[in-house]
Amino acid sequence: MIIPPRANVVERKDADPPRQRARHIAAINADGRMKWQAATSYGKRSLVETAIGRYKSIIGRQLRARAFPAQQKNVALGCSVLNRMLTCARRKSVRCKIVTV
Repeated sequence: MIIPPRANVVERKDADPPRQRARHIAAINADGRMKWQAATSYGKRSLVETAIGRYKSIIGRQLRARAFPAQQKNVALGCSVLNRMLTCARRKSVRCKIVTV
């Protein structure tokens, strides 16, 4: 399922056999939306969309190379640049346990 159902969705009892959407709605009603997202790996979609948006905004929307091998190198270089930028921006802190007396 690409788009999650709305929060106020109602299960249809007359659907025979139950379709994919009906199964997802039943799972959400039974276990809750967060468990459904974990079970279907729905969060990965959001992470991928964020990464692609970041790539397009920083590197650009079009490939400059014409040949496919050169395009592959172009994308690999762009990903390398993005990963280096993300590494520089990532926090380098560790959570410490504070002992109170």
